Amino acid sequence: MEMMILSILAPQLHCEWRLPSWQVALLTSVVFVGMMSSSTLWGNISDQYGRKTGLKISVLWTLYYGILSAFAPVYSWILVLRGLVGFGIGGVPQSVTLYAEFLPMKARAKCILLIEVFWAIGTVFEVILAVFVMPSLGWRWLLILSAVPLLLFAVLCFWLPESARYDVLSGNQEKAIATLKRIATENGAPMPLGKLIISRQEDRGKMRDLFTPHFRWTTLLLWFIWFSNAFSYYGLVLLTTELFQAGDVCSISSRKKAVEAKCSLACEYLSKEDYMDLLWTTLSEFPGVLVTLWIIDRLGRKKTMALCFVIFSFCSLLLFICVGRNMLTLLLFVARAFISGGFQAAYVYTPEVYPTATRALGLGTCSGMARVGALITPFIAQVMLESSVYLTLAVYSGCCLLAALASCFLPIETKGRGLQESSHREWGQEMVGRGMHGTGVARSNSGSQE
Repeated sequence: MEMMILSILAPQLHCEWRLPSWQVALLTSVVFVGMMSSSTLWGNISDQYGRKTGLKISVLWTLYYGILSAFAPVYSWILVLRGLVGFGIGGVPQSVTLYAEFLPMKARAKCILLIEVFWAIGTVFEVILAVFVMPSLGWRWLLILSAVPLLLFAVLCFWLPESARYDVLSGNQEKAIATLKRIATENGAPMPLGKLIISRQEDRGKMRDLFTPHFRWTTLLLWFIWFSNAFSYYGLVLLTTELFQAGDVCSISSRKKAVEAKCSLACEYLSKEDYMDLLWTTLSEFPGVLVTLWIIDRLGRKKTMALCFVIFSFCSLLLFICVGRNMLTLLLFVARAFISGGFQAAYVYTPEVYPTATRALGLGTCSGMARVGALITPFIAQVMLESSVYLTLAVYSGCCLLAALASCFLPIETKGRGLQESSHREWGQEMVGRGMHGTGVARSNSGSQE
């Protein structure tokens, strides 16, 4: 919701405060700068002090500055406050780290993908909220009401358990066992046999662990995959409005260079039709998640990401042909569905591939790289588009083909593998049966469910 609000806030402030175009663009960029600069920090906090701690602080931070930005008197204030909101949003991916560490191997991909559906639900809900709030109460109330779900989380997070895997690694055995007993009781299942072995590791959340010989290639390839995901996803979101306004690709390329000078202060408030368009383009993310859900355990994580990138590239190349409005809408819908599906697959793969000691940091740095892609993409989707539409489409298509290759070259396939605990241990420490002992470590919850 806090991300989607940018699409609604920007045109409103453009008109209300008479802002030039570059200041409107800066409002979006500053949120990504905040996310980019904080992602690694939140990952580090989550690895050092616990997943729940990192998540709690980032949510309270976002809530505080989200509400505060509703009272911004002038442009400079809202710029700083939205930047600080972005800084808080950078910690949100850690919810996936916490969640993944509770899931049994069989259900992990499915559950992570289903929790990602709530990203799409949040964006849809924000548009619906804006339809009712904007005409009557205005943007300040929209900012306040958009922070209400964060307030709910801040109240309810006291019932949220800390990751048992994290507690085991930080040497907090009693707390881990208490969490697992609570899970067993709530699920009405017995605790698994065997003893909980402590695999304590002091040097958690260290950047150098992402570049050990075992993980070096994985880290670099994942950074590029996450970069390409965000670069193409946000690029497509921006391109959609440009292409819809023009009618099709040929209309943009044949438009004469000598367009009448457009006043950068000329503005239009969002109409009901604009909100409907926003709603339809956002709804395309649901089929994307469903397709990924269907193929991720059949093809595996790497092939799923590669397939999503290839289909996105193919749809981008098809836009080279002068297609009509309906075909254009269909191609953009399919492209958006698959690029969002690729994003979700990366969210499944990344927490699975890193050990508990560096899992939050690994996800944090990948998320940071994604924000770099999101920051660069407006210069391609909006600036380069003015000089050559074909070059713009070729950049997105080429980038995703390289990302598809990068997905295939990832050294580790995590489908059907256990989560690794310590960065000093080898793969596959996941308990499957009940009779197993020794490394029947923190998978006690999985043991009780399977």
